[in-house]
Amino acid sequence: MDKVIAEKSVEGVASPKQVEIKHTRVMKDAAGKDVTVVDWTEVKQVTEAISQCETHKANLEAQLTECEAELADYIAIRDAE
Repeated sequence: MDKVIAEKSVEGVASPKQVEIKHTRVMKDAAGKDVTVVDWTEVKQVTEAISQCETHKANLEAQLTECEAELADYIAIRDAE
């Protein structure tokens, strides 16, 4: 699943900047060609989107650290004589 992110402008409203996030996936049409389909769309304030993305990044970095430690353990076992 991919995301298409763009600024969402609301005419005549002086509000904080917003982003529109389209969650998409690729499917096959009747002719067998790949087509991109929008599953759902969400709109949120850009500051909220940034905060959520930073939290997600921190979680992924923590998972990567755990994975690297696990990999080092496996390699140590493999290379032990």
